[in-house]
Formats: sequence, C-alpha cells, structure tokens
Amino acid sequence: MSDPSGPDMQQQALKDADEARVAAAGERWRKRSARVQTLRRVLPIVILLIAGSAVGWVVFRSVMSGVERRASETRELRLDNPVFHGQDAQGRSFRIGAEGAIRSSETNQYRLVKPLLELNLGGKKITRLTADGGYYDESARRVVIGPNVQISDGESGFNLKTDEAVIDTNTGVVTGNKGIHGNGPLGTIRASAYAIHDQGRRIEFIGREDQKISGTINPSGSGR
Repeated sequence: MSDPSGPDMQQQALKDADEARVAAAGERWRKRSARVQTLRRVLPIVILLIAGSAVGWVVFRSVMSGVERRASETRELRLDNPVFHGQDAQGRSFRIGAEGAIRSSETNQYRLVKPLLELNLGGKKITRLTADGGYYDESARRVVIGPNVQISDGESGFNLKTDEAVIDTNTGVVTGNKGIHGNGPLGTIRASAYAIHDQGRRIEFIGREDQKISGTINPSGSGR
C-alpha cells in the first residue's frame, strides 16, 4: 500500500523551506535597514566634525599667523628719516638716508624705504643714488638698493638708471649687473653692468653677450 501522507510531507517541507528563506531574507533586510539608519545618524555628525576641524585649523593658522606677525613686529626697530654717517677705507665720507628704516633683531639689517645715498661729501661734487627700497647691512658694510635706482654722478655729469646698486661702504665702490642706461655731457650709454670707483671719479661700463655696450657721443660735450 502507498503512504497517503508522503505528498503532504513533501509539500510541508517545501513550505517550511520557503518560510525559512523568507525569514532569512527579512532578517537580512532588517539588518541592512538598521545599518542604513545608523549611517544616516552617524554620517552627518562625521561630516560636521570634519568641517569643524577644517574651519578650526584655518582659524588656528590665522590666529597663529597674526601672533607670529605681531611677535616679529615687536622685534623690529622702526626709525623715521634715519641718517647713517660713515667713512670708507680712504677716509672719504658717505651718508645713507631714507624716509624710513626697519631694523630686524634677527639679521641686524636695516630695511630702507626710499633710500638716498651721498658719496664724497668732503668734495665739491657729490654722487647721489636714490631708489624705491633696499637694505643696509651694517656688519657687512654693504648697502643694496633697488628697484628704480637713479644715479646722479657729480664727477662725470651722467644721470644713470638701473634696477639695482650694491654699495661697498668699506671701499666706496658701487656695482650692479642688472643693466644700466643714461646720458651725460658726452652723450648716452647703455650696458649690462657697471662699476663706479673713487667716489664717482671713474665709471666702468661692462658688456655681456646678451647686451653689448652701446651709446652715442656728443661732439660738443665737454671732456673730463
């Protein structure tokens, strides 16, 4: 005889398996839903923390920059209309003036605003140099000025323009290698470098491959 309960048992087993799969799928869905809900609550907090940290760092750096700037300013000595007097190795006088000067305690250099240099103060003819800015290194006995350097040479009568002038206050020699041009009683001159010796009594113009010495001679100019 056949067992009448056989098909029923198979159907019940299939039903139980389907219910188990549905229950497992439901459990997985509930876990995913719980994770999604957790992320929805946590992610905005994380984003806020990151944004807050970035803003805080920017604010911190701004505050620290201000503190460092103020600390640097407190270490600087500011002078209005200063004048420095000195002599070169031959005893010839020079004077360094400026609209303002800022002395750094770290480098002991004076940053100059609108400097004015006068060489050969003991003679009748004075060489004057002006510029937009520069610095004076007292320990190295050197002045570097620029840009927009204007040189009025009292000995030769030349008015020269260049981007930089380096003055060795020990020897009184003025040099520059950023190009120079100007005019005087003898005509015009253009060169890539120059050197002014003997407090303006002798000017040496130097050419390079990229810029040769060029100029014009005025026949009516007075020789020196």
